[in-house]
Amino acid sequence: MAIGIKQSLTYEEYAAFPSDRNRYELLDGDLLVTPVPTPQHQRASKRLQRQLEAYFEEQGLGEMFAAPIDVILSNQDVFQPDLVVARSDRIASRGIEGSPLLIVEILSSSTRERDRVLKARRYAQLGVPHYWLIDPDIPRLECFRLESGQYVLAVQAEGSATLEHPDFPSVTIRLAALVR
Repeated sequence: MAIGIKQSLTYEEYAAFPSDRNRYELLDGDLLVTPVPTPQHQRASKRLQRQLEAYFEEQGLGEMFAAPIDVILSNQDVFQPDLVVARSDRIASRGIEGSPLLIVEILSSSTRERDRVLKARRYAQLGVPHYWLIDPDIPRLECFRLESGQYVLAVQAEGSATLEHPDFPSVTIRLAALVR
């Protein structure tokens, strides 16, 4: 079960947490704790990374990373998204500093509302241009684009459909391959 602890924390306090089996994040200073992902979750993450990694690097758009890696958007906003694409000038020794090009979250029963509402709102406020949500239970992929400070749905697909992204020519994602 994911929990949130209301207490204003900074990156320095966050960095002092133990390295255990939980995923720790800060959302506007509030501590978020999530248990380790399920095999279904990890499978979807790994398979999407395989489908996308070469595209982003070959196009010079950035490097793709899988969790756990800190994405430090402010001193009180530190996330560990399932997948993230960042330009080389954002990659530092402590993680990704500043807004990456893309954040991908894979929904689970314990993170669904947090990822869909709280994180989406905060990522938009902090200027993350692209935010994708994968629901492996349906399966569905929703790709949001930041416009005027809010996310709008750019494209989505579900079931066994193949998704072609309008902002990333030549990106084709086979949903069935993510969750089989």
